Amino acid sequence: MASTTTITAAAARRHKKIVVIMGPTGCGKSKLSVDLATRFFPSSEIINSDKIQVYRGLDITTNKIPPHERKGVPHHLLGEFDPSESHPEFTPSDFRSSASSTISEILSHRKVPFIVGGSNSLIYALLAKKFDPELDVFSGSNSVFCKELRYSCCFIWVDVSLPVLNEYLVKRVDDMLDSGMFDELAEYFADPESDSVSQSGLKKAIGVPEFERYFRRFRDDWRLDDDVAKRRAYEEALWAIKENTCRLAKRQLWKILRLRDAAGWDIKSVDATASVTAAAMGGGGRRVADIWERQVVEPSVKIVRRFLME
Repeated sequence: MASTTTITAAAARRHKKIVVIMGPTGCGKSKLSVDLATRFFPSSEIINSDKIQVYRGLDITTNKIPPHERKGVPHHLLGEFDPSESHPEFTPSDFRSSASSTISEILSHRKVPFIVGGSNSLIYALLAKKFDPELDVFSGSNSVFCKELRYSCCFIWVDVSLPVLNEYLVKRVDDMLDSGMFDELAEYFADPESDSVSQSGLKKAIGVPEFERYFRRFRDDWRLDDDVAKRRAYEEALWAIKENTCRLAKRQLWKILRLRDAAGWDIKSVDATASVTAAAMGGGGRRVADIWERQVVEPSVKIVRRFLME
């Protein structure tokens, strides 16, 4: 008898079924997608839909999922794009084209594509049946969305209470700095190419514009010490990163609500607030894992399994 995995993968191929995991930065989208792909839907591959993570470089600053955390699951459009004079930016139209080709390839191998990332403008560009690259549907509250989709989609929104998420994001910025973000940015700004077209996409990554003044000003001695001016410049950059990260999360949440309410997408939410709260408080690893499993993974498995078996 054929396995459930074989049946669901075949169904996905026949009906062009894809799974879309969305949510604000820091909510756990990448972790959830790997959990689902490794433990429940092994015939799956992941396509990144974060417009900054598509660029090569600054892996810590752009918060790309590290290779060891991908657990062998194929990831596409993650750190693959190098800008050039003729192609300085990876646009929503580029994503529509590249991701569509990748989806077709994944489906042809009888596997299930997972679209994972926080750039809802890219997700809309990929999925809307009629997409106008000249129109920003998120520019105002009265924008007209195309409600017809190019694929049969299962939308999972990893939702987190905004005050809780903001607290966690502030902590995460500190963790990223502890993991080498400051040194990574120092190397980036020390590179003569940092002002060139080849780095144009990365210039928009949160962390780069905020720290640019610091590294330009203290180019000859950038290492943090007791110098008052240096310390003040560092703290200002750090505060700006935290502030802009929280603003990004709020904007991402607004776009998801627009896609649900204005575009009419059937977006099912799973509540990761308790898990993020425990993580922000520095709770024990087992306790955080148990909450994550019970409140995020298990509901998501049910949603995806029902969708693939329909």
